[in-house]
Amino acid sequence: MNLRPLHDRILVKRTESEERTAAGLYIPDSAKEKPSQGLIVAVGEGKRDEKGVRIPLDVKVGMKVLFSKYGGTEVKINGEEHLLLREDDVQAIVED
Repeated sequence: MNLRPLHDRILVKRTESEERTAAGLYIPDSAKEKPSQGLIVAVGEGKRDEKGVRIPLDVKVGMKVLFSKYGGTEVKINGEEHLLLREDDVQAIVED
């Protein structure tokens, strides 16, 4: 199934959370939080302003981003969990 977000929405695949702490202790699955970092898989074309001019998004496919913890809608695509967010839910772009 292909999914194309509309307007200012983006589709993000969460990155895996750390298996161990900085001290080397393993974190059990029951204690892990869902990561708030992910990779952008698809983006919409952007919102339109009052005059009908499209406002492009600041993010692009392939960027790593940090997003708000409780934002977005979880969706399953081909058995994999993704998150559908508005661009406003993105907090930062991760630059390596």
